[in-house]
Amino acid sequence: MRVVLAEDSVLLREGLIRLLEAAGMRVVAAVGDAEQLLRAAAEHRPDLVLTDVRMPPTHTDEGLRASLVLRRAQPSPAVLVLSQYVEERYAAQLLASATGGVGYLLKDRVADVDEFIDALRRVAAGGTALDPEVVAQLLLRGHSDPLDRLSPRESEVLQLMAEGRSNAGIGRQLVLSEGAVGKHIGNIFTKLDLSPAEGDHRRVLAVLQFLKIRSLP
Repeated sequence: MRVVLAEDSVLLREGLIRLLEAAGMRVVAAVGDAEQLLRAAAEHRPDLVLTDVRMPPTHTDEGLRASLVLRRAQPSPAVLVLSQYVEERYAAQLLASATGGVGYLLKDRVADVDEFIDALRRVAAGGTALDPEVVAQLLLRGHSDPLDRLSPRESEVLQLMAEGRSNAGIGRQLVLSEGAVGKHIGNIFTKLDLSPAEGDHRRVLAVLQFLKIRSLP
């Protein structure tokens, strides 16, 4: 996996490079601001971009805004945002920009190395990886009618899907067999009117509908 890394903290950037390379990934560029990130992504066309949110010059939302530019490009790399904060407005726009290959984790999660590497690989493969805190804040937007059809258990399953859990992980969390989890997920697809269609990733579409992601003006 070819990765472009954007992080303005030199110590964290070097630590992430070592972590990624130890996991068998190739860091093709490591930069310290959003402008360099966009140039590096255009030059190297990586499989995955891993970026901080707050970078020079203003240390506000440069990384997220650069991620939005990258997600609109053709071809678009997978993007995983790593932040100390949940920037709700731009997080919603980022997640609305595509049906997969996107993630948003808080930096505290890097302490669990295996979980972090798994999230990177999942996003690079076209899936999602959302921090539970990101899920919680976006859920404050309220539910739409199709989601009201879900049973409490199905809602629990879908929330864990939004956090990036596998069927096995959901089963362990809810003390269910993988078969039972699969049945719940099938019911979720049916109730959310997500019929099989070529090119669509129903799991990701269900998650996005659950979070009620909409593009913001």
